[in-house]
Amino acid sequence: MAFSAFRQAHIYEKRAFSKEDKSCIQCLECYDQNVYIGTKDATVQHLILTSSTNGDKSPGLTKIREGRARKLGSSNSVNQLRAVPLFNHLLVLWDRSVTALNMFSLEPVPALKKIQHVSLFEVCDSLLASEGTCVQMVTSSSRRKVLRIHVVGVDRWEVVKEVSVLQDPVALAVDGATLCLATSDRYLLCDIQIGSCEELFPHNHSRQHVIVTSLGEGEFLLNGPEFLGMFVMKTGICQRPPLQWPQEVLAAGACFPYVLSLQPELLSVYSMLDQQRKQTVSLTGARGLLSTSDGVLVFTERDIFSLSLVSFEEQIQALVRHQRVEEALLLLEGAQSRHPLDSYKELQKAITCLAGFAHFYQEGFSQAKDLFIKGELDPREIIRLYPDMCLSADFQSHLDQINKGRDLQVLKKEDRNKFHHYLAFLGDFLRAVRGTERGLKCSKEVDSTLLRLYVEMNDDEKLQQLVAFPSKCSLDLCVPVLEQHHRFFSLGSLYESHGLHTDAVKTWVKITDGLCKDSSCSDVYGHIVATLSQLRDKDTVWAFADWTLQRNQETGVQIFIKRPPDGQFETQDVLTFLETFPLALIFYLEYLIHDLNSEEESHHNRLALAYVTQMLQKEDERVRVTRGKLQQLLWESKFYNISTVYDRVKSTTLHPEKAILLGRSGEHYQALQMLVHEEKDLQAAEAYCCRAAQDKDSQFREVLLLTLLQIYLSSKDLTGAAVDLLNSQPHVFALEKVLQLLPESWSVQLVSQFLVVSLRETFHQRQMVRLQQALAQAELLRHKVTWMQVSKTKFRVDKQQKCRVCQGELTEPHFVRNLRGEVVHISCMGYSAL
Repeated sequence: MAFSAFRQAHIYEKRAFSKEDKSCIQCLECYDQNVYIGTKDATVQHLILTSSTNGDKSPGLTKIREGRARKLGSSNSVNQLRAVPLFNHLLVLWDRSVTALNMFSLEPVPALKKIQHVSLFEVCDSLLASEGTCVQMVTSSSRRKVLRIHVVGVDRWEVVKEVSVLQDPVALAVDGATLCLATSDRYLLCDIQIGSCEELFPHNHSRQHVIVTSLGEGEFLLNGPEFLGMFVMKTGICQRPPLQWPQEVLAAGACFPYVLSLQPELLSVYSMLDQQRKQTVSLTGARGLLSTSDGVLVFTERDIFSLSLVSFEEQIQALVRHQRVEEALLLLEGAQSRHPLDSYKELQKAITCLAGFAHFYQEGFSQAKDLFIKGELDPREIIRLYPDMCLSADFQSHLDQINKGRDLQVLKKEDRNKFHHYLAFLGDFLRAVRGTERGLKCSKEVDSTLLRLYVEMNDDEKLQQLVAFPSKCSLDLCVPVLEQHHRFFSLGSLYESHGLHTDAVKTWVKITDGLCKDSSCSDVYGHIVATLSQLRDKDTVWAFADWTLQRNQETGVQIFIKRPPDGQFETQDVLTFLETFPLALIFYLEYLIHDLNSEEESHHNRLALAYVTQMLQKEDERVRVTRGKLQQLLWESKFYNISTVYDRVKSTTLHPEKAILLGRSGEHYQALQMLVHEEKDLQAAEAYCCRAAQDKDSQFREVLLLTLLQIYLSSKDLTGAAVDLLNSQPHVFALEKVLQLLPESWSVQLVSQFLVVSLRETFHQRQMVRLQQALAQAELLRHKVTWMQVSKTKFRVDKQQKCRVCQGELTEPHFVRNLRGEVVHISCMGYSAL
């Protein structure tokens, strides 16, 4: 069944009383239930419409009852009828005159005399009509090229303005103060208030095919050039594309949002919204039509047909049934602009979704997604179309798309590449609606479907992003999918996001131990450590701590070190646990001391002893690093017990460490003796002096170096070392002290370099002292000169002399005078800049 915007009904047939009866219909007028017929034999007939309904409340047949008739004369046809319901007037154009009849009795109105010599007329709404006092009427003179504007009242009418035109009008229509008229070769717009005219465009139609129709709201429909139905606003511009209609158009009317064009045998219905023809109605012998509030009336010589507008709801449903959803959506939006529908929002959503499905099955995925979102489509309606997707059994679809859904099952088997595009669309759509109100209502199905989708499309990145954060994925639906496709790492992440930490770590441990194969993550062990380090479930951390450290102590200890501040374990519990993991213990103790700034003696002792143990057990590259850490700890820490650590290293060959411990105890001589004679490392001995003298005065460093020099001098084998020490540190040693220590057997030449540099340094220091003394004496002399100059100056002190600082009077004989000559109290001298 084709789409119909109007329903046709035959409502009246004029009976012929004899074969010679020529009273055929010439024109129509309609107001409410009143229809008026003007005939060729100068008769006006009043018809009264009544509507009946069937038992099912559907529209029934329209019945018509003949009212009064009036014969205006013996000849000439009635050319126009216009009702003025404000005054119950029926205006009749007959015999080139306008006559006023009563709408119901059809008796002439005595007070309104005929307006003669009229070829056309039209009644228009105005502000006067809205006030209920009068209406305006435009008439075209049959003798002169002039338009007259009349004011029509209940018992009078008069001409208030005349507008001259260049040619006689052949058709006209009025909308407010704007008059649109056609002459024999052009269309014009006139403003009847100011009397101006503006030419629109020419035409080459015969008088029969010239059309000027008012569409309301300041818009007119004209039969333009090349048989185009032109929409023209009262401003002279076109806001709609033209209609392409047939050549033999006799008349046109409008019933929003449609335009109806009449041909002798056919009525065509066009939409103003997309300018397409929507319906055709066969009408043999049609002569004219009249627009009414709910459709049009079409008449032939003896019949009248009613075309009633089908309700917008029915039209939209019919378009949807014919899968013309784009047209349905356009009609809905257009109808809403003029005739708001109560169910507009829900209807719009439904049609928008159906339009989305039309694009969906044509692979217009971008448009489909936008329409689905705009129509607030339940995501499950899309999910159900895909085979093997996660959908709860209790979901009931509200759309008839079952057969279409089966197409995707076939497509999956026959065209995997095209099906992949549909899968990509599903992912885009679900991601777009995931956070919306619609998506949140079925978040379990949305998230579970996304998970399965990512698995099927091998999109490990998006899969991990989904499962790594809290989601509504159903474990019952998703766990089997992940296990079947060997996505064990993602399975662990899914467990974790659902708070099942033990199951998550167990799954990852299986991957690390090789019990499950999954290449989606290259460092599962590192992920386990990172997870346990942030996990607040301490029981789970302890459950996997041993496995973690057995695999790698250096990395595994991070589960205790990288924890958040409010998730720390008891330190002693961790230390006890790490006793079987010496390397991890060292890292943890370093964390306590260096990061947490622990000052507990036991921690410092334990770390030092752990360093010693590691150094004694291993001989590799790590030993050098550990030795450096141990020496740094022994030098810098103030919290370890020196005797405890020394007892541990006393019997070992760790001589530098023993020397540091002796030095920390103040036994610098023994420390240097050990470095020189037992360790036999002279550079270490000199470095010891420098390190021990840090943050001390130069005298302490000199004492240490003199002690080392004495040790060198006590051994004949270290004579060269003694000379080198003197030559390398000449500025530290006091010459007289060194000369006292040097053996008498040494020649001057042996220590000549030291002596020269030392003497130069001594001479330099003495010269610097003298210079400083001279400068001090000069400064003293300057002050003395200033004092003498001030003391020889005379000045007078009066009884009312006031202190410059406190402004008090100088009542005592003692006072002070500064360099600026100001006199102040002795007690105020500190507040005055001398």
